[in-house]
Amino acid sequence: MNSHAFAALAHIQILVLPVGPIPRATFEKYAAEIRTFDSIRLGDIPTGMKDERARFMPNPLSSGYLYLSYPSHPAPPRHISLSLFRPSHFTLGIIGVAACSSSYSLASALEQFENTVLDISPEGSTFPLAKVCFAFEDEESARSTGLGHTLPGIVSIPSMMGNKKLYIGTLLADLCSHILAELGRVYHVLESPIGNEYLNSALFPTLPSPTEMPLSLNSGNFGYSSYSSQPELDSSGLAAPGIQIKRSSTAGPGINHTASFIQRQSTLGPPAVRKRASAVGAVSSHGRLYKVLGDFFLLAGRTEDASLWYAEAIVLFKTGQDPVWHASVLEGMATVFVLDAWSAGKACNNGVREPWADIYEQLSQAIALYHKAPVSSELSQDHSLLVLTYCTAVIRQTSLLFCTWSTKGWGGLAFASMLQPGSTSYTQKTTSDSSWTNLERISIVSGVSRSQIANTVSQAHGPWLLHLGPHERLIILQSMASIYSSLGYRRKEAFILREVISCIMDLINGDEVSIVGKGAVGVRQNETLEGNQSILKLLIRTCKVLGVDLEAVCVAKATDGTSNDLDGSADAAKESFGWPELQVGVIREAIAVAEALPDPLAVARISLSALKTMHSVLASSDQYHLYQTAGRALAAMRRRGDAPAVEYWAGNPFMSLALLPLALHRLPIENPCSILTAKSSATNSLLSGIIDPFLYNPRKSSGPQSKNLIVQGEPIELTITLRNPYVFDLEIQNISLSTTGVEFESSPISALVIPPNTLYPITIIGTAKTRGTLVFRGCIVQAPWGAPREFLLPVPTDADQNLFARRQSAVKCESGRTKYWGLDSHPWEKDGRRLSTLLPSLKKPPQFLQCVVVPEQPLLRIRWTSLTHGAVMLYNGEESTIRLTLENISTLPIDFLRLSFEDSTIGPAQEALSEGELSVFETYETEYDILHRKAFSWRNEKDITNILPNQKVVLSVTCVGKVGCAHGTVHISYSQVHREHEEKVPVSEVFYTRQLSYPVTVTVYHMLECHDLSLMAMVDVDYDDISRRASNSVIHLLPEVDDPTEWCLFAIDVRNTYGLPFEVTFKREQADDQISQPIPTLSDRQFVVGKSKLSIEEEQAQRELFWYREELLKIVSARWKETNGDRHGDLSLRQQRLTLPMLKALRTDVVQVDLTLIVDSQDGSPQELDYSGGRYIASPNEMLYLCVEVANSSLLPLVMALDLIFDPAEQVLSEGVSSNITIGKLVPDETKAVEVPLCFLCTGRFEIGAEVRIMGALKDSRAGASRICISVREDG
Repeated sequence: MNSHAFAALAHIQILVLPVGPIPRATFEKYAAEIRTFDSIRLGDIPTGMKDERARFMPNPLSSGYLYLSYPSHPAPPRHISLSLFRPSHFTLGIIGVAACSSSYSLASALEQFENTVLDISPEGSTFPLAKVCFAFEDEESARSTGLGHTLPGIVSIPSMMGNKKLYIGTLLADLCSHILAELGRVYHVLESPIGNEYLNSALFPTLPSPTEMPLSLNSGNFGYSSYSSQPELDSSGLAAPGIQIKRSSTAGPGINHTASFIQRQSTLGPPAVRKRASAVGAVSSHGRLYKVLGDFFLLAGRTEDASLWYAEAIVLFKTGQDPVWHASVLEGMATVFVLDAWSAGKACNNGVREPWADIYEQLSQAIALYHKAPVSSELSQDHSLLVLTYCTAVIRQTSLLFCTWSTKGWGGLAFASMLQPGSTSYTQKTTSDSSWTNLERISIVSGVSRSQIANTVSQAHGPWLLHLGPHERLIILQSMASIYSSLGYRRKEAFILREVISCIMDLINGDEVSIVGKGAVGVRQNETLEGNQSILKLLIRTCKVLGVDLEAVCVAKATDGTSNDLDGSADAAKESFGWPELQVGVIREAIAVAEALPDPLAVARISLSALKTMHSVLASSDQYHLYQTAGRALAAMRRRGDAPAVEYWAGNPFMSLALLPLALHRLPIENPCSILTAKSSATNSLLSGIIDPFLYNPRKSSGPQSKNLIVQGEPIELTITLRNPYVFDLEIQNISLSTTGVEFESSPISALVIPPNTLYPITIIGTAKTRGTLVFRGCIVQAPWGAPREFLLPVPTDADQNLFARRQSAVKCESGRTKYWGLDSHPWEKDGRRLSTLLPSLKKPPQFLQCVVVPEQPLLRIRWTSLTHGAVMLYNGEESTIRLTLENISTLPIDFLRLSFEDSTIGPAQEALSEGELSVFETYETEYDILHRKAFSWRNEKDITNILPNQKVVLSVTCVGKVGCAHGTVHISYSQVHREHEEKVPVSEVFYTRQLSYPVTVTVYHMLECHDLSLMAMVDVDYDDISRRASNSVIHLLPEVDDPTEWCLFAIDVRNTYGLPFEVTFKREQADDQISQPIPTLSDRQFVVGKSKLSIEEEQAQRELFWYREELLKIVSARWKETNGDRHGDLSLRQQRLTLPMLKALRTDVVQVDLTLIVDSQDGSPQELDYSGGRYIASPNEMLYLCVEVANSSLLPLVMALDLIFDPAEQVLSEGVSSNITIGKLVPDETKAVEVPLCFLCTGRFEIGAEVRIMGALKDSRAGASRICISVREDG
């Protein structure tokens, strides 16, 4: 911004040019030494001029400075009209830098320097005022070129000179002296009447041409006559063409003291005697002349004189007839104020208002004058120059505020920044931290707000910029963009940068494209790529501020193979940012810029980046256009032979990667090697769903997932789901799998076209070559003319899904609730601020789809079966044999064969067991039904051990009819366990089998039903009733009962629900009992306490019921047979339940009690009373003896008491007491008898019972009992 420095009106511009064949590095080195002099003390300026050239020379004791600036190029020729209005805008001096050697002489350097100056100086221009060429000698040319061979206009600087910087400073002071002298000559022409008339002739006047000057003075230095209406000017003579400088002067040898005007003929006459202002130009106003005089004094560093003449000019401009020049005077006065403050070294502050307020008001007044100034000329040149001065004034006012703000207040640093913005890096350090906190802190400290600076600089932007040329407009916009950038206003900066790019493209098109004839095509004369990347970076910066990422698609590096991308996706839901219509417009501008450069690679990248990041807001037509534009650009590069591959641009096209499950008969199953030696357990196979010993096991859910097993050398299929979110057909050149681990061979898919807005599944077939672990990382995709790219497809875990859901919830929750400052509202900025603090990041590495490649496996098939259509029909309990013929169709033998079965009754039973709602008794019955009443079984397991390749074997499977079984499956597991032919591999704890399944449809007819089970003690049997209802076989068995107390009667009803007769046979087998053990579980599972808590007595009763029932079912079994056929089977009795009365009839007591009636015979000896039909036959009024024998059958000694019960008691006469008869202590197997005399008083039916109780035991602790029946008759 040196050209728009606040104090630019006081800068003497010196252009440094390379001369001759000087290397660029050498020129930059010497030019940098020259540019270090940004100011020269007025006391160091050599004086000695006595004529008009001494007008602007400083006094010998002056303490001010002459300020220098070094532009990179001279002012354009179209600005020549500003030569008198704004002399600081032009190059006043030129310095040539040459490197002289033995092959390049000083004369050649001087000649080339003169030609270069003539080329860059426009015709009729006043400037430059002085020029000089510095010839730096190298060591090799030091002998052939010396200081003694100097030429006018060139200074030779030997390489052996020690302090070159001091000498260069002396030469610059001498050059500035001659620039000031030539300013005096210029003013000498302007103060003449005709010069003053020309000065007031136009809005932006120039010096009069030589033809309009008197001929007598046509040989003057400027080619102008010294004609004047004043007689004092007519007597002036001509000065000598050369000016002798004292040797004691600071000027170096060889300086062309007549500067550039020597080439334009002679010199002006001696200065006239100083007169009053009214004596110079009686017709025209002198305001402009005073203004020019003030500008020259300002350039000369004499601020007091400049302020004086500016004040005189303002007095004349107050009439308002010349607002443009009036405004320029105000700018000069503002500059003088800053220079005086800088020279004084302190800031003036009256404590009431800001010290810069007066300067700001002066510049505001100047800007207002420029803005409302009328332009009488119809020339567009005046409009352009007026707009340029207006915008320059706005930038100057902005520079005042910005320098004060960036240096944290009015002071020395602010002055330094306004005089030489590039002389200090403090401003850059202060504004390098673009955080909102730092910028606001600077505003508070400095007293200048950022909004005030932004509002000030915004005055320069408007439709009047169209009057400027591309170069001027570019400089103004560049300055505005730099201000906005330093203030932290990124979006305003982007708005201006868009126009900056437009200006650059206007310059490129205007300089390099020529139109030949009407309707012809533009032809680029010089297609150069220099500077294209800078324009593209500027374009990318602008678009990124607006939310458009033009670098989303990059050029693939040649050294890289495939880049990978872990979609994380996903991480969180993306929020929209920006105005879509504006973003689409920016994208179109970017493509137009890239096409105009031309840069087809940038065109392709911009188009593809827009499709990648903004396809959700792009219209269908825009998507088609961008896709076709990218295709044309890539095709053009390919035709040229320069087609670098771009990255894959269509986002992540992969939705999922899944391994298709193998066919069930090919699926390998992992088994522990322990089953090879352990005996096959039916529990493990049938109770597989409930083998966990705990009803609830929390570790079971967190266990490892099942492995994906594939077989070595056998093909597998993987399905990939692709997505095309665009409205056009997405072309994909190649898709392949990315794997690690064992070698995997697959064929890639080529030339794939995905329809628009669809999900498109594809299948890839491959084969694993060796055993081990195979990891599918993802897929590699390649678009036409693009580089391959790897997309990782991890398998999401529960933690990943939970984090993703939390991130989406956080985004939706905070969306619209929090206002972010500035560009922090970008989605990527908000995610970093929001999610990084709220949610933890997963540090675990991603998990991919893994497969375990198992060794090659044999393959079986079912060649033949004995069933028709796989169906079998059976009666309940009937057995049938199913024959299966197996064939080994592989090249590997089979040395392991095992069968397992499954039927429709197992699943519901396992589910009921797993729920844990069954009682202990129901659980046992369910498990017993699963384990001991199998629908399918294989009984000849050891018959088949090996199956060779191509060999056939026959398996016989037994099928049993089971009510509720509708279907079943025979599973045949087989493998090759012993592999002696293979190389030795590490011993594994597992081996792999395959399973062949054969489904069977089962129909079971339920024909016989058993119900109403009853058990009666033989002592309670009514023989008369039995004889009436039971069959002859039952009556025939009754006499076999020797002791009624030791036997019970089993009775059950069997009903035939089928249409055919059946024969049912019951069989009895005696067994021992074990009633004291708890009810077992067949699956070894843990049981919880029941919902209804049982007392000790109830639990004991339950155990007795269970074990007595089990023993009863062991003793009694039933079978059935067709009456007119050979079909037979078992009849199950396990549906029957045992009640407490049945239990009493079935069980035997701990103490055996035997009752016997004894009567005295005729000979006086005792004998047992007659017993017939289950009862004693006695006579009334006969003395009888009741003999009670008590035997201890337990393993412990017992103390017992006896209770006798007579029914009816009032008709029985007995001796002694009938209750609590003490028996005493009986050891195990000891027997004791008690006799009680009694007599029946009448005839009838009597019952006598005896109960033995254990003394000291709990209530209702009966140990034994017995009962007899007596029939008392007269004939007994």
